[in-house]
Amino acid sequence: MTGASGAQYGLRLLAVLLKADCRVSVLMSQPGQIVIGMETDLKLPGRSKEIERTLVKRYQSKPGQLRVYGQQHWTAPIASGSGVADAMVICPCTTGTLAAVATGQSRNLLERAADVTLKERKPLIMVVRETPFSTIHLQNMLTLSQAGAVIMPANPGFYQQPESIDDLVDFMVARMLDHLKIKHSLVPVWGESCELKDD
Repeated sequence: MTGASGAQYGLRLLAVLLKADCRVSVLMSQPGQIVIGMETDLKLPGRSKEIERTLVKRYQSKPGQLRVYGQQHWTAPIASGSGVADAMVICPCTTGTLAAVATGQSRNLLERAADVTLKERKPLIMVVRETPFSTIHLQNMLTLSQAGAVIMPANPGFYQQPESIDDLVDFMVARMLDHLKIKHSLVPVWGESCELKDD
């Protein structure tokens, strides 16, 4: 999770992944922690181990199911191709992170884990939250798309007739889960419960 607006997307994704019995490694930039405090009722401590304890308690995850790594934790398994995760989602993703990953900078663990995910040909989903996009942003997205990443801007649809912000968040999280091939019931499959009227 980075410092873009949209902390609710990342936290909801985390909750659903844990409920689906996935093992999850959480990487969070300092601006990401600040945005979580601004946009949600969750107040995170400063250190990775304390954040891990807070999230384990909040989501009641199983022992060892959730790990939180600091941005300079270079010995984390996800920093190497031999320990690469099955998939990675950067949610929300700043355009600065987008640029760093597009240029292979690997200045911190989050950027390195994304680089490893790409080089090992594992799914990388980048939930970019910015508007409007500049030409530079779009070029970075094209570069990453050509490298195999999925660019998924946080722009929920309305055909499911959302009644709350939670419904809008679930729409985007459902799309992420679809790409991760994780079954869910957050939103109905297109055509199963949507009755569109023909003019």
